[in-house]
Amino acid sequence: MNHLPNFQQQAQEIFDDLVRVRRELHQYPELGFEEHRTSSLVAETLQKLGYEVQRGIAQTGVIGLLEGRQPGPTVMLRFDMDALPIQEMGHSSYSSKTSGVMHACGHDGHVSMGLGLARILADYQEQMTGTLKLVFQPAEEGLGGAFAMIADGVLDAPRPDVVFAMHLWSGVPYGKIRTAVGPTMAASSVFTLTVQGKGGHGAAPHESIDPILAAAHIVTALQSIVSRNVDPQESVVVTVGQMSAGTTFNVIPDHAILKGTVRSYNNEIHHIIYRRILEMARSVSTAFRCSAMMETIAIVPAVVNAVEPTEVVNQAARLVVGSENLIHSREMASEDMGYILEEIPGCYFFIGAGNEERGLTFPHHHPQFDFEERAMVNGVATMAYAAANYLLKTR
Repeated sequence: MNHLPNFQQQAQEIFDDLVRVRRELHQYPELGFEEHRTSSLVAETLQKLGYEVQRGIAQTGVIGLLEGRQPGPTVMLRFDMDALPIQEMGHSSYSSKTSGVMHACGHDGHVSMGLGLARILADYQEQMTGTLKLVFQPAEEGLGGAFAMIADGVLDAPRPDVVFAMHLWSGVPYGKIRTAVGPTMAASSVFTLTVQGKGGHGAAPHESIDPILAAAHIVTALQSIVSRNVDPQESVVVTVGQMSAGTTFNVIPDHAILKGTVRSYNNEIHHIIYRRILEMARSVSTAFRCSAMMETIAIVPAVVNAVEPTEVVNQAARLVVGSENLIHSREMASEDMGYILEEIPGCYFFIGAGNEERGLTFPHHHPQFDFEERAMVNGVATMAYAAANYLLKTR
């Protein structure tokens, strides 16, 4: 990559604009499939830069195409736009102005970086061999935005040869970049267990069949599934995050509901886990004279990085932060980029954006989440090098 321009310097030169756009987006966050203001800003900016713009993909998604003067590969760069239904508790000058909605995952920074990349790479259209395809995606936060964009043809006309995406990550210190070959984020799914009993008065439990008692024992029993059914060298999570039952203190309800999530990197193991959840729920319920049924929803597949694009990112990251600051590890969180990477080879990577000295260590989806804005320079530079490796090859 030594023949490529100094993208790190160019990213640093637009740092003030990266911050300005990010903070504007942070003040006006929009939920999934409602990113109208954000998508208008994206589309208008891309048009001014000379991109061919398509709007309304999966309702609010935007595509920007920049064709080089010579034929070559199509490189797709993807950026998510949506915020979360969280009331911000931070006190910065750019805090959310929309009650109950917040950019608590860094997507405001992703959009800003995407527009920064659009600006930098547009200057190289004359030298470009191939096509740059910028995709600004709605509704990543569990609403199926990537799947909806695929259904609307985001991977067609032209079909990408390689795809890259990145995420600012508060769990990785500023100045570092994290990559991994193969699974880098987990498959995610949701289960709902309904435990059916028989309601009655709280003072006469012997005349009822208590689903709360059965549900409590199910929660405890589920904790053994991973430790006793999964190879210790595999990574799996089973979490019950919600339990609901009853309407008041002195009434035994007729049913209880448990909701949870399963995360894994292996589809076969995922299926085994669900079989064991249902078997255990039914067995425990029977022991307490209740019954149990389960519903499942697959949210996203694992995010699986291809070998060659990941090495391209590794090379780019070494140029930007140095070999000593390149980390190789996986993340149990999930991302709908997995749908795209099932279709197109590519790499999803993490830009270190945590800063302990400044208190920027709150996890993603926390009401006080924020990130080190200087990390956007590293993100823009790394992505620019990765894209240019395909589009600005010397002859």
